[in-house]
Amino acid sequence: MLRIVVDAIIPFLRGIVEQLPAQVTYLDGGSITAADVREADALIVRTRTRCDRALLEGSRVRFIATATIGYDHLDTAYLHEAGIVWTNCPGCNASSVGQYVASTLRLLALHGAWSGADLTAADSPVTLGREAYAAFGGLTLGIVGVGHVGRAVAEAARALGIGRILLNDPPRAEAEGPEGFCTLEQLLAESDVVTLHTPLTREGEPWPTYHLAGEAFFETMKSGTVLINAARGPVVDTSALVRALETSRLRAAVIDTWEGEPRAIDSRLLRLAWLATPHIAGYSADGKARGSQMALTAVARHFGIDPDHTARLVAQIVPPALPPIPYASCPEGPALSLRDEALRRYDTTRDSLALKARPEAFEQLRGHYPLRRE
Repeated sequence: MLRIVVDAIIPFLRGIVEQLPAQVTYLDGGSITAADVREADALIVRTRTRCDRALLEGSRVRFIATATIGYDHLDTAYLHEAGIVWTNCPGCNASSVGQYVASTLRLLALHGAWSGADLTAADSPVTLGREAYAAFGGLTLGIVGVGHVGRAVAEAARALGIGRILLNDPPRAEAEGPEGFCTLEQLLAESDVVTLHTPLTREGEPWPTYHLAGEAFFETMKSGTVLINAARGPVVDTSALVRALETSRLRAAVIDTWEGEPRAIDSRLLRLAWLATPHIAGYSADGKARGSQMALTAVARHFGIDPDHTARLVAQIVPPALPPIPYASCPEGPALSLRDEALRRYDTTRDSLALKARPEAFEQLRGHYPLRRE
Protein backbone atom coordinates (compact mmCIF):
# COMPACT_ATOMS: atom_id res chain seq x y z
CA MET A 1 0.00 0.00 0.00
CA LEU A 2 1.11 3.55 -0.78
CA ARG A 3 2.56 5.39 2.23
CA ILE A 4 2.16 9.17 2.46
CA VAL A 5 3.54 11.58 5.08
CA VAL A 6 1.52 14.80 5.36
CA ASP A 7 2.21 18.04 7.22
CA ALA A 8 -0.56 18.06 9.81
CA ILE A 9 -1.18 21.81 9.49
CA ILE A 10 -2.08 21.70 5.79
CA PRO A 11 -5.83 22.32 5.97
CA PHE A 12 -8.74 20.29 4.67
CA LEU A 13 -6.71 17.12 3.94
CA ARG A 14 -7.30 15.12 7.11
CA GLY A 15 -9.89 12.43 6.41
CA ILE A 16 -9.56 12.98 2.65
CA VAL A 17 -6.09 11.61 1.87
CA GLU A 18 -6.99 8.45 3.79
CA GLN A 19 -9.60 7.71 1.12
CA LEU A 20 -6.80 7.06 -1.36
CA PRO A 21 -5.43 3.53 -1.33
CA ALA A 22 -2.78 4.73 1.11
CA GLN A 23 -1.48 4.61 4.66
CA VAL A 24 -1.27 8.22 5.85
CA THR A 25 0.82 9.72 8.66
CA TYR A 26 0.32 13.31 9.79
CA LEU A 27 3.31 15.04 11.38
CA ASP A 28 4.47 18.50 12.43
CA GLY A 29 6.00 19.82 9.21
CA GLY A 30 8.82 21.62 10.96
CA SER A 31 9.92 18.48 12.80
CA ILE A 32 9.79 15.77 10.13
CA THR A 33 12.93 13.62 10.31
CA ALA A 34 14.71 11.19 8.02
CA ALA A 35 13.37 8.33 10.13
CA ASP A 36 9.80 9.61 9.59
CA VAL A 37 10.09 9.45 5.79
CA ARG A 38 12.32 6.40 5.33
CA GLU A 39 9.42 4.11 4.37
CA ALA A 40 7.24 6.80 2.76
CA ASP A 41 6.47 6.86 -0.96
CA ALA A 42 5.25 10.47 -1.04
CA LEU A 43 5.28 13.64 1.01
CA ILE A 44 2.74 16.47 1.10
CA VAL A 45 4.49 19.41 2.76
CA ARG A 46 4.60 23.18 3.08
CA THR A 47 7.46 25.64 3.50
CA ARG A 48 8.46 24.44 6.97
CA THR A 49 9.84 21.10 5.70
CA ARG A 50 13.29 21.31 4.14
CA CYS A 51 13.37 18.54 1.55
CA ASP A 52 17.03 17.78 0.85
CA ARG A 53 19.64 15.05 1.02
CA ALA A 54 19.70 15.09 4.84
CA LEU A 55 16.00 14.29 4.97
CA LEU A 56 15.59 12.01 1.97
CA GLU A 57 18.75 10.03 1.27
CA GLY A 58 18.11 6.32 1.71
CA SER A 59 14.33 6.77 1.81
CA ARG A 60 11.68 5.30 -0.49
CA VAL A 61 10.27 8.77 -1.30
CA ARG A 62 9.62 9.19 -5.01
CA PHE A 63 7.21 12.13 -5.07
CA ILE A 64 6.87 15.39 -3.14
CA ALA A 65 3.99 17.83 -3.41
CA THR A 66 4.34 21.15 -1.64
CA ALA A 67 0.95 22.75 -1.11
CA THR A 68 2.47 26.20 -1.67
CA ILE A 69 3.44 28.49 -4.52
CA GLY A 70 7.02 28.85 -3.27
CA TYR A 71 9.44 25.95 -3.42
CA ASP A 72 12.74 27.32 -2.11
CA HIS A 73 12.45 24.78 0.75
CA LEU A 74 12.95 22.03 -1.85
CA ASP A 75 16.53 21.22 -2.87
CA THR A 76 15.53 20.76 -6.48
CA ALA A 77 19.05 19.88 -7.62
CA TYR A 78 19.24 17.03 -5.13
CA LEU A 79 15.70 15.87 -5.96
CA HIS A 80 16.64 15.68 -9.65
CA GLU A 81 19.81 13.78 -8.81
CA ALA A 82 17.87 11.34 -6.63
CA GLY A 83 15.09 10.83 -9.19
CA ILE A 84 12.45 12.27 -6.87
CA VAL A 85 9.65 14.04 -8.74
CA TRP A 86 8.27 17.19 -7.13
CA THR A 87 5.53 19.71 -7.75
CA ASN A 88 4.35 22.96 -6.24
CA CYS A 89 0.95 24.66 -6.51
CA PRO A 90 1.46 27.73 -8.70
CA GLY A 91 -1.26 30.32 -8.33
CA CYS A 92 -3.10 28.57 -5.50
CA ASN A 93 -3.07 31.59 -3.18
CA ALA A 94 -2.50 34.37 -5.71
CA SER A 95 -5.89 36.02 -5.20
CA SER A 96 -5.41 35.79 -1.44
CA VAL A 97 -2.22 37.87 -1.73
CA GLY A 98 -4.14 40.24 -3.99
CA GLN A 99 -6.67 40.64 -1.17
CA TYR A 100 -3.84 41.28 1.32
CA VAL A 101 -2.32 44.02 -0.83
CA ALA A 102 -5.71 45.61 -1.54
CA SER A 103 -6.53 45.67 2.18
CA THR A 104 -3.15 47.25 2.88
CA LEU A 105 -3.65 49.94 0.22
CA ARG A 106 -7.12 50.76 1.59
CA LEU A 107 -5.69 51.15 5.09
CA LEU A 108 -2.80 53.31 3.88
CA ALA A 109 -5.27 55.62 2.15
CA LEU A 110 -7.55 55.83 5.18
CA HIS A 111 -4.61 56.65 7.45
CA GLY A 112 -3.51 59.51 5.21
CA ALA A 113 -0.60 58.05 3.27
CA TRP A 114 -1.37 60.23 0.26
CA SER A 115 -3.35 63.05 1.84
CA GLY A 116 -0.36 65.37 2.23
CA ALA A 117 -0.21 64.82 5.99
CA ASP A 118 2.03 62.49 7.97
CA LEU A 119 0.99 58.86 7.82
CA THR A 120 -0.74 57.95 11.08
CA ALA A 121 0.05 54.72 12.90
CA ALA A 122 -1.75 51.65 11.62
CA ASP A 123 -3.34 51.01 15.01
CA SER A 124 -4.53 54.61 15.53
CA PRO A 125 -8.17 55.64 15.04
CA VAL A 126 -9.08 56.24 11.41
CA THR A 127 -10.17 59.80 10.77
CA LEU A 128 -10.43 59.86 6.97
CA GLY A 129 -13.53 58.61 5.20
CA ARG A 130 -13.83 56.61 2.04
CA GLU A 131 -13.19 59.78 0.02
CA ALA A 132 -9.53 59.07 0.81
CA TYR A 133 -9.73 56.37 -1.85
CA ALA A 134 -9.94 59.10 -4.50
CA ALA A 135 -6.17 59.45 -4.09
CA PHE A 136 -5.73 56.07 -5.76
CA GLY A 137 -6.27 57.65 -9.16
CA GLY A 138 -3.06 59.64 -8.84
CA LEU A 139 -0.87 56.79 -7.56
CA THR A 140 1.74 54.70 -9.33
CA LEU A 141 2.05 51.11 -8.10
CA GLY A 142 5.18 49.14 -8.96
CA ILE A 143 4.92 45.34 -8.97
CA VAL A 144 8.20 43.43 -8.91
CA GLY A 145 7.54 39.85 -10.01
CA VAL A 146 4.50 39.38 -12.24
CA GLY A 147 3.75 35.68 -12.07
CA HIS A 148 0.44 34.32 -10.78
CA VAL A 149 0.63 36.46 -7.64
CA GLY A 150 1.84 39.64 -9.30
CA ARG A 151 -0.94 39.41 -11.88
CA ALA A 152 -3.54 38.97 -9.13
CA VAL A 153 -2.14 42.00 -7.33
CA ALA A 154 -2.35 44.04 -10.53
CA GLU A 155 -5.98 42.99 -10.97
CA ALA A 156 -6.80 43.99 -7.39
CA ALA A 157 -5.04 47.34 -7.87
CA ARG A 158 -7.01 48.08 -11.04
CA ALA A 159 -10.23 47.34 -9.16
CA LEU A 160 -9.22 49.95 -6.57
CA GLY A 161 -8.70 52.52 -9.31
CA ILE A 162 -4.92 52.79 -9.02
CA GLY A 163 -3.98 55.26 -11.73
CA ARG A 164 -0.79 53.67 -13.07
CA ILE A 165 0.77 50.22 -12.66
CA LEU A 166 4.39 49.47 -13.56
CA LEU A 167 5.50 45.87 -14.02
CA ASN A 168 9.00 44.46 -13.66
CA ASP A 169 9.70 40.82 -14.43
CA PRO A 170 12.95 40.09 -16.32
CA PRO A 171 12.18 36.40 -17.03
CA ARG A 172 8.79 37.26 -18.53
CA ALA A 173 10.21 40.24 -20.43
CA GLU A 174 12.86 38.00 -21.98
CA ALA A 175 10.35 35.29 -22.89
CA GLU A 176 7.52 37.55 -24.07
CA GLY A 177 9.29 40.72 -25.18
CA PRO A 178 9.76 44.00 -23.31
CA GLU A 179 6.40 45.54 -24.14
CA GLY A 180 4.36 46.01 -20.97
CA PHE A 181 7.38 45.73 -18.66
CA CYS A 182 9.84 48.31 -17.38
CA THR A 183 13.26 48.23 -15.81
CA LEU A 184 13.61 47.94 -12.07
CA GLU A 185 15.32 51.34 -12.02
CA GLN A 186 12.33 53.05 -13.69
CA LEU A 187 9.87 51.28 -11.43
CA LEU A 188 11.72 52.34 -8.27
CA ALA A 189 12.16 55.93 -9.41
CA GLU A 190 8.49 56.45 -10.32
CA SER A 191 6.38 54.30 -7.96
CA ASP A 192 4.55 55.53 -4.87
CA VAL A 193 4.14 51.93 -3.67
CA VAL A 194 6.47 49.05 -4.52
CA THR A 195 5.23 45.54 -3.84
CA LEU A 196 7.44 42.45 -4.13
CA HIS A 197 6.17 39.11 -5.46
CA THR A 198 9.25 37.29 -6.73
CA PRO A 199 10.45 33.79 -5.89
CA LEU A 200 13.65 33.50 -3.87
CA THR A 201 16.58 32.65 -6.14
CA ARG A 202 20.29 32.91 -5.41
CA GLU A 203 23.58 33.53 -7.19
CA GLY A 204 24.16 31.04 -9.99
CA GLU A 205 20.46 31.03 -10.92
CA PRO A 206 19.00 33.35 -13.56
CA TRP A 207 17.97 36.72 -12.13
CA PRO A 208 18.86 36.09 -8.48
CA THR A 209 16.49 37.78 -6.02
CA TYR A 210 18.34 37.20 -2.75
CA HIS A 211 18.72 40.68 -1.19
CA LEU A 212 17.32 42.22 -4.37
CA ALA A 213 16.03 45.02 -2.15
CA GLY A 214 19.38 46.19 -0.78
CA GLU A 215 21.16 49.52 -0.39
CA ALA A 216 21.14 50.34 -4.11
CA PHE A 217 17.45 49.42 -4.35
CA PHE A 218 16.45 51.86 -1.61
CA GLU A 219 18.75 54.60 -2.88
CA THR A 220 17.05 54.37 -6.30
CA MET A 221 13.56 54.58 -4.82
CA LYS A 222 11.61 57.80 -5.02
CA SER A 223 11.63 59.43 -1.60
CA GLY A 224 8.49 58.70 0.41
CA THR A 225 7.70 55.34 -1.20
CA VAL A 226 5.84 52.58 0.62
CA LEU A 227 7.35 49.07 0.38
CA ILE A 228 5.31 45.86 0.67
CA ASN A 229 7.13 42.51 0.91
CA ALA A 230 4.84 39.52 0.47
CA ALA A 231 7.39 37.49 -1.51
CA ARG A 232 10.13 35.81 0.55
CA GLY A 233 11.92 37.35 3.51
CA PRO A 234 15.47 37.19 2.09
CA VAL A 235 14.42 39.07 -1.04
CA VAL A 236 14.87 42.11 1.21
CA ASP A 237 18.12 42.96 3.01
CA THR A 238 16.72 43.64 6.47
CA SER A 239 19.57 45.91 7.59
CA ALA A 240 19.26 48.05 4.46
CA LEU A 241 15.49 48.30 4.93
CA VAL A 242 15.85 49.32 8.57
CA ARG A 243 18.28 52.09 7.58
CA ALA A 244 15.88 53.30 4.87
CA LEU A 245 13.09 53.52 7.45
CA GLU A 246 15.20 55.12 10.17
CA THR A 247 16.38 57.82 7.75
CA SER A 248 12.82 58.35 6.42
CA ARG A 249 13.91 57.39 2.92
CA LEU A 250 10.79 55.20 2.94
CA ARG A 251 7.41 56.46 4.08
CA ALA A 252 6.43 53.04 5.41
CA ALA A 253 7.04 49.30 5.13
CA VAL A 254 4.50 46.51 5.20
CA ILE A 255 6.23 43.21 5.92
CA ASP A 256 4.62 39.78 5.63
CA THR A 257 7.74 37.70 4.92
CA TRP A 258 10.86 37.98 7.07
CA GLU A 259 14.48 36.98 7.10
CA GLY A 260 14.95 34.52 9.94
CA GLU A 261 11.29 33.57 10.25
CA PRO A 262 9.71 32.07 12.22
CA ARG A 263 12.03 32.23 15.23
CA ALA A 264 14.47 35.06 14.53
CA ILE A 265 12.63 37.97 12.92
CA ASP A 266 14.34 41.32 13.36
CA SER A 267 12.96 43.23 16.36
CA ARG A 268 13.95 46.59 14.84
CA LEU A 269 12.00 45.91 11.67
CA LEU A 270 9.06 44.60 13.68
CA ARG A 271 8.96 47.90 15.56
CA LEU A 272 9.42 50.10 12.48
CA ALA A 273 7.05 48.27 10.11
CA TRP A 274 3.75 50.06 9.61
CA LEU A 275 2.11 46.66 9.27
CA ALA A 276 3.88 43.47 10.33
CA THR A 277 2.20 40.14 9.63
CA PRO A 278 3.37 36.51 10.13
CA HIS A 279 3.67 35.28 6.53
CA ILE A 280 -0.10 35.00 6.06
CA ALA A 281 -0.76 37.09 2.95
CA GLY A 282 -1.71 33.93 1.07
CA TYR A 283 -3.56 32.37 4.00
CA SER A 284 -7.16 32.83 2.96
CA ALA A 285 -9.17 29.65 3.38
CA ASP A 286 -9.84 29.76 -0.36
CA GLY A 287 -6.12 29.80 -1.18
CA LYS A 288 -5.41 27.01 1.30
CA ALA A 289 -8.18 24.88 -0.19
CA ARG A 290 -6.81 25.35 -3.72
CA GLY A 291 -3.32 24.36 -2.55
CA SER A 292 -4.64 21.23 -0.86
CA GLN A 293 -6.70 20.32 -3.92
CA MET A 294 -3.71 20.72 -6.24
CA ALA A 295 -1.36 18.75 -3.99
CA LEU A 296 -3.78 15.84 -3.59
CA THR A 297 -4.47 15.77 -7.33
CA ALA A 298 -0.73 15.72 -8.09
CA VAL A 299 -0.05 12.79 -5.75
CA ALA A 300 -2.95 10.78 -7.13
CA ARG A 301 -1.94 11.46 -10.74
CA HIS A 302 1.69 10.49 -10.12
CA PHE A 303 0.75 7.14 -8.63
CA GLY A 304 -1.92 6.33 -11.21
CA ILE A 305 -4.91 6.53 -8.90
CA ASP A 306 -8.29 6.54 -10.62
CA PRO A 307 -8.99 10.15 -11.72
CA ASP A 308 -12.74 9.88 -11.11
CA HIS A 309 -12.13 8.78 -7.53
CA THR A 310 -9.59 11.59 -7.12
CA ALA A 311 -12.05 14.16 -8.47
CA ARG A 312 -14.64 13.05 -5.91
CA LEU A 313 -12.10 13.50 -3.11
CA VAL A 314 -10.96 16.90 -4.38
CA ALA A 315 -14.58 18.06 -4.48
CA GLN A 316 -14.74 17.47 -0.70
CA ILE A 317 -11.98 20.02 -0.06
CA VAL A 318 -13.94 23.23 0.44
CA PRO A 319 -13.39 26.11 2.87
CA PRO A 320 -16.06 26.69 5.50
CA ALA A 321 -18.46 29.60 5.41
CA LEU A 322 -17.66 32.70 7.41
CA PRO A 323 -19.28 33.02 10.83
CA PRO A 324 -21.80 35.85 11.32
CA ILE A 325 -19.04 38.19 12.56
CA PRO A 326 -15.95 37.78 10.35
CA TYR A 327 -12.69 37.21 12.17
CA ALA A 328 -14.47 37.22 15.51
CA SER A 329 -11.53 35.62 17.33
CA CYS A 330 -9.07 38.44 16.50
CA PRO A 331 -8.77 41.98 17.87
CA GLU A 332 -10.94 44.37 15.91
CA GLY A 333 -8.94 46.69 13.70
CA PRO A 334 -9.82 50.39 13.65
CA ALA A 335 -11.27 50.19 10.15
CA LEU A 336 -14.06 47.85 11.20
CA SER A 337 -16.24 50.81 12.15
CA LEU A 338 -16.17 51.99 8.55
CA ARG A 339 -18.87 51.04 6.11
CA ASP A 340 -16.41 49.23 3.87
CA GLU A 341 -17.30 45.65 3.08
CA ALA A 342 -13.85 44.74 1.78
CA LEU A 343 -12.22 45.76 5.05
CA ARG A 344 -14.94 44.02 7.01
CA ARG A 345 -13.99 40.86 5.16
CA TYR A 346 -10.30 41.34 5.81
CA ASP A 347 -8.52 44.11 7.72
CA THR A 348 -4.74 43.56 7.69
CA THR A 349 -4.43 45.55 10.93
CA ARG A 350 -5.71 42.59 12.92
CA ASP A 351 -2.88 40.31 11.84
CA SER A 352 -0.34 43.06 12.51
CA LEU A 353 -1.64 43.71 16.01
CA ALA A 354 -1.38 40.01 16.79
CA LEU A 355 2.26 39.68 15.64
CA LYS A 356 3.46 42.91 17.22
CA ALA A 357 1.96 41.82 20.52
CA ARG A 358 3.44 38.31 20.38
CA PRO A 359 6.37 38.01 17.95
CA GLU A 360 7.50 34.81 19.69
CA ALA A 361 4.20 33.23 18.56
CA PHE A 362 4.97 33.73 14.83
CA GLU A 363 4.50 30.07 13.93
CA GLN A 364 1.52 29.64 16.22
CA LEU A 365 -0.21 32.61 14.58
CA ARG A 366 0.29 30.94 11.20
CA GLY A 367 -0.66 27.48 12.34
CA HIS A 368 -3.87 28.64 14.02
CA TYR A 369 -4.80 31.37 11.61
CA PRO A 370 -8.44 32.54 11.86
CA LEU A 371 -10.82 31.88 9.04
CA ARG A 372 -10.44 34.40 6.21
CA ARG A 373 -12.42 34.22 3.01
CA GLU A 374 -11.76 36.08 -0.21
